[in-house]
Amino acid sequence: MSLSEQQFSIEDLHPIDIVEHLAEHNDWDFDRVADDQIAMAVEGQWRTYSITLAWSEQDETLRLICTFEMDPPKEKLPQLFEVLNATNDMCWAGAFAYWQAQKLMVWRYGLLMAGGQTASPEQIDTMIGAAVLSAERFYPAFQLVVWGDDTPEAAMQVAMAEAYGRA
Repeated sequence: MSLSEQQFSIEDLHPIDIVEHLAEHNDWDFDRVADDQIAMAVEGQWRTYSITLAWSEQDETLRLICTFEMDPPKEKLPQLFEVLNATNDMCWAGAFAYWQAQKLMVWRYGLLMAGGQTASPEQIDTMIGAAVLSAERFYPAFQLVVWGDDTPEAAMQVAMAEAYGRA
């Protein structure tokens, strides 16, 4: 059964209620921070990602941020920013940023739902999945340029390579 075929009517649910249902369905740790905000921990291959979704009634946007800690040495910041620019050139939905004060790598995305539109559970699930997939795809490039002394070009080759088969 698809997520939208569950026993509830999605038109009657707040977007964060849908996210909470998805978190329960996927057995993710979550905390309903407020009526319009939820924080979750989603396990990836490389690490556990902190994901926060917040509904803004004012601009009718469901905002998602997916974060993971990163504390690069100051001398590596120019290389990290170069990889960030290259990464964002490859991303069509959402973008990465580095929040230096918080020492966080951040994937941000906003789903506009103007005019009273409602997001489906599949749409929100895809949104969360895209955030984790992007973090997983580019995490090695960020690490290689910061800690592996790779050039930004070499680090990006890892993100562009596609794996075939299984290890």
